[in-house]
Amino acid sequence: MGKDLKGKEIGKGFHQRKDGRYEARAQINGKTIDICNKSLTALRKIFDEEKAKALRNEYNIRPNETLLSWYNEWFEKCKAPQLKNEMCAKKYDAKIKNTYLSILGEKKLEYLSQLDIQQATNELITKGYVQRTLEEALSAIKQCIDAAIANKIMQHNVCLGVCVKDAKPIAERRVLEHWEQDLFISQIKGTFYYEPYMILMLTGMRIGEFSALRWSDIDFYKKEIYIKRSMSTAYIDGTKYEEITSPKTISGFRTIPFFSNVEQLFKDWRDKQNICKSKMGNRWRAKEEFGDLVFTTKYGSPLTRYALAHTTQIIVKNMRAIEGYNAQQEGREPRFIDNIYPHAFRHTFATRCFEKKMEPYFVQKIMGHANYSTTLSYTHILENKSNMERMKGEDLLGLVS
Repeated sequence: MGKDLKGKEIGKGFHQRKDGRYEARAQINGKTIDICNKSLTALRKIFDEEKAKALRNEYNIRPNETLLSWYNEWFEKCKAPQLKNEMCAKKYDAKIKNTYLSILGEKKLEYLSQLDIQQATNELITKGYVQRTLEEALSAIKQCIDAAIANKIMQHNVCLGVCVKDAKPIAERRVLEHWEQDLFISQIKGTFYYEPYMILMLTGMRIGEFSALRWSDIDFYKKEIYIKRSMSTAYIDGTKYEEITSPKTISGFRTIPFFSNVEQLFKDWRDKQNICKSKMGNRWRAKEEFGDLVFTTKYGSPLTRYALAHTTQIIVKNMRAIEGYNAQQEGREPRFIDNIYPHAFRHTFATRCFEKKMEPYFVQKIMGHANYSTTLSYTHILENKSNMERMKGEDLLGLVS
């Protein structure tokens, strides 16, 4: 039984030091508890709390661990091995570090609270992050902290109850109206990327599938395109990464029939690409591991969303100028032309398919949607149409009179 300096018994595990402070010591579940306090009453309370932690086997064995240091360990050992490839891992890691870890990374786990997570969320909302991005990043932090709890580093998950509903909503699907589509086509005629733009609009390919398409994936005899792979591209810390992978889901593997004049567009583009190859000679930048890509720049690099971005911005700028001029000449207000990005061509394609009264299940197969509901979200008024063989050559964009 421990005693104070006057010889009075103060309880098992307690004693008073020569400097006047009270000390409590115990060994529980292999962990040593040793704490001091000037107040015996306060010491008893703290000692009981620490013993309870140890008895529940929840004692914090890393009192100086920060959220960033734990995340790095968790990501390397637990999360990264589960991700599809290195590119996915880099994108995932960058998303978390650019959001919550940029604000709370140096915060010690033992002091991290739900209020900290909510305040960080609010700050990210004010910076313009959309709801989906924040939900994905918050989910990652929650998984990370779940692992900390499982490893007895934290007691509870401070992400529970955090609200992201006030975040910027996901933008509505960008679908080119018919007059926008016609104006866009008029502006790309005669440009180097005319054929790639038209093929994007006439196939509904995702930009990653478009960038990874090889000439061996095109069957001119059956008049079909085989989607077998996708290209992931990203700029991370100023470095460009490109990697060819398989489609995200089984439904991503699919066949797209030639619509409208797609066959001729492919042939014209092949001729144009061969001329570029001949001019560039050994300076042609094609990477052997990517195979014989269909869509490349003038120099042989993969034609990705980044490569198309600059050209598309110029086209949209010209479209706005022409619409403004036409409106002035016709005595009306100019119609608004929003930005155009590669996925807008995919949305436009799906919309045109339904305008042609194609069967929803057929559209789902062409688009590669994993869920039927995603396909149906494009329209509420549907009528049955025909099968793939009958639809080959269908003029989706109204280009053939």
